[in-house]
Amino acid sequence: MFYYLLWMLALLCRSSAADESSVRDADIFPSSPEIERGSTLKLFCVLGKHLIPHRNASHIIWKLNHELIAQENYNVVNETVSSVTIHNFTYNKAHVKCFIKYLGKEQLLVHAEVKSGFPPDTPGNISCIYYFNVELACSWTSGRQTNLTTNYTLYRNMMKDGRVITPNVAGSSCQSKAESCSFRYPNTPYSSSFCFQVKAENVLGEALSDCIPIALEKIEKFEPPEILSVQKIAGIKQLLAVTWKKPKKILPSQGLNCRVRYRNLYSNSSETVPVTPSSGEQITSLNLTGLWDSTEYAVAIQCISVESKFWSEWSREKKASTEEKAPSEKVDLWRVIESSHSAGNRSVHLMWKLLNHFPPPGRILGYRIQYFPENSAALKMMNITTDKKIILLLNEEAYIISVTAYNSAGDSPEATLRIPSTDEKTSQIIETVRTFTANEEVIVEWMASKSEVTRYVVEWYEDLETDPFRRSWQYISNSTNWRTSKKTFKPFICYNISVYPLYGNKVGAPYSVQTYIQEKKPSEGPMADTGIPGKNEITIKWKEISKDKRNGFISNYTIFYKPEGGKELNETVNPDVLQYRLKSLQANTQYTVHIMATNEAGGTSGEPKTFKTLKFNKEDIIFIAIPVGLSMLFLLVLWITCILKKRMFKNVCWPDIPNPAESIAVEWPVDASMNPFLKGVTSEDKTIGGLEDVSILEPCFPEEHENLLLMNRENHVSEYTDINTKDMINGDEKIPYSEEHEAAKHLSPSMPYTITDPDIRSQVLSTLIPAKKIQPLEMLEDDLHESQRTSHQNEENKGEVLNLPDLSEKAVFNPYLKNSVNTREFLISENLPERSKNEPKSQSTAISPFQQNIVGQSYVTLDMFGLATAH
Repeated sequence: MFYYLLWMLALLCRSSAADESSVRDADIFPSSPEIERGSTLKLFCVLGKHLIPHRNASHIIWKLNHELIAQENYNVVNETVSSVTIHNFTYNKAHVKCFIKYLGKEQLLVHAEVKSGFPPDTPGNISCIYYFNVELACSWTSGRQTNLTTNYTLYRNMMKDGRVITPNVAGSSCQSKAESCSFRYPNTPYSSSFCFQVKAENVLGEALSDCIPIALEKIEKFEPPEILSVQKIAGIKQLLAVTWKKPKKILPSQGLNCRVRYRNLYSNSSETVPVTPSSGEQITSLNLTGLWDSTEYAVAIQCISVESKFWSEWSREKKASTEEKAPSEKVDLWRVIESSHSAGNRSVHLMWKLLNHFPPPGRILGYRIQYFPENSAALKMMNITTDKKIILLLNEEAYIISVTAYNSAGDSPEATLRIPSTDEKTSQIIETVRTFTANEEVIVEWMASKSEVTRYVVEWYEDLETDPFRRSWQYISNSTNWRTSKKTFKPFICYNISVYPLYGNKVGAPYSVQTYIQEKKPSEGPMADTGIPGKNEITIKWKEISKDKRNGFISNYTIFYKPEGGKELNETVNPDVLQYRLKSLQANTQYTVHIMATNEAGGTSGEPKTFKTLKFNKEDIIFIAIPVGLSMLFLLVLWITCILKKRMFKNVCWPDIPNPAESIAVEWPVDASMNPFLKGVTSEDKTIGGLEDVSILEPCFPEEHENLLLMNRENHVSEYTDINTKDMINGDEKIPYSEEHEAAKHLSPSMPYTITDPDIRSQVLSTLIPAKKIQPLEMLEDDLHESQRTSHQNEENKGEVLNLPDLSEKAVFNPYLKNSVNTREFLISENLPERSKNEPKSQSTAISPFQQNIVGQSYVTLDMFGLATAH
């Protein structure tokens, strides 16, 4: 309570003496208090003068770390000082903060770090070690942790008659903040009556231990001795001589005890031999006996005073080997035979190892290899090497090989091996081999067909290993199984294990298997190759995972495929299948595919790949192409046929109608050709201009009668001439239509065209021919009969021809008009000689038929006009 009153008085004095120009907002007292755990803490916060009168101590609030302290723990001392009281303070360390709160806002003014702890306990377990004329080091235990800064003082006092006397000399004490302290030379005088005492103190109190008497000779510790030599003695087996030197800094007249440790480097076993050196000698020797021949040892020594309880540290080890002797065991020999070379030679990889024999054979200087053909021992050859392997190039014969290890003391027994000839056949004695693991061991079991075989060689190596010298082997006798630790093999690696039978000096055919001692899922998955997709199927191909990535035996492959926006499907195949055809796929659809390789430990998928099925497959294209091709071929053939048979098709489908104006069979009069009506008839488009009343009648006679009728027309052309040239204009009588039509029948029975309008007929006729006045009907009839008679006479007299100016040749039927002219109508031209009206009827003029290619013959084709009657 008095302590807090003093603090309050100091605060009041500071508050009254504060300068008006102070730049601090506030101060806190005490600033870094250290209190006992569970006690009450009281702090004061003093405002600066420049905060007055706007703020005062009533505006101060307190927080412990980030938590607000209750108002009932506040106390306003005056206008500038506020205090807070915290009961049962149990924090190891905490921050108490002073805030000013004004107009609803909080402002941090100052804070203090508070620690709580305990007063120190009395130090105990004081112990010291004395290094003569070097150092006196002591240590102790402090008891409970105070959690506060604690200082320790070590006192070295004198004991006299049971009383503790504190020497008033420098160097009799040392200070430390830890639980140890040392006196350094020269403050290390030797005495057997020292006692040691430790005082601990902090802000909460102090504690002083009792003074513990410790005799320096009992706590003396030496430096380790120095080994001078460790060596063998020539001619003496299994012995090493050790020599060492005593430590220099030891108490005078003190006896020593030492011990020598020797460690077999081959077996890593060690033994210790006690030694008591002579007190008057600085150098001590010892012979180590019962050691192994040709074995290297490491030797170390430590010593202790006969009065002390502390051994020195072990000296630095020194190594030496015992006397050698010749190796007593033959080497463990094996071979790997490669295939024959082109010249008949073959490489034999010979390798060997030393047997695990105790004691070891010593330091081997080299190996002597001798080999010769089995049937020619005199051809012995020899090689020497320091390695444990060699390659021999042998021919196709069988060879005997021996290997001997040697050192400075002699040679080992020979290890022999027979190499069979290239054409030698060996029987399969091993029937089955299986491997499995049990109790952290790998077990290989096999079955032999011959019980007399009692020796075997088990060979194993990594499947990816190509160096024959990296193979391991072991000889097995009188057993058909082999056990070894799992540490012999690497996990996740494929091994080849082979078992060879040995009978006599021959090596039988091996039986080999592959195995994994431990598996894990493959390191990578197969990469899918989609190739060329079809419409509803695709062939997925992939390659085997490399053996270094399999990590086990592949049990199957699973193909996962999924259409875009659809459900994922899968197919599983055996491990020997490296391609698979996916069927029943959707056409014209994008798929995602990936392949998972699975072993006993799990599966790993490869990178996904996408493909899109086709819209049409080959069959669809063929089904489409064949009809299209045939159609195009048909059209091509049709087009070629049309080109080649154009004229024939045109004549059949669109026959040409002859144009009289362009005919060379007759020369039209100029005035006729200039007639407007004729121009309309002979226009380029071959249409009949102005003949709207033309009627088209179908043929009324079969085609087979056409030729006959044409012949009849030719024979009777002269008979119809007078009838066709009747002048219907000048006569009062007109021929009835029925009679005219009857005449047309006689002229052309197959005539399909007839102009029925009398005006048009007369107009056409008047246009074409300026008709002369026609005789009466009775006269015409007589003339007709006369023409018939004349015609018959003309036929009998072929040489006679009507003497007309333009018609002088024999009448011949014109084939040009065969298909187009069904009715021809001969009119009397004005150019013909005018006959006298008084001529007798029997002298009727007979016009010879038209002749081909004769110019000047007047005719009219009536294909368009029908039978015309002249007016």
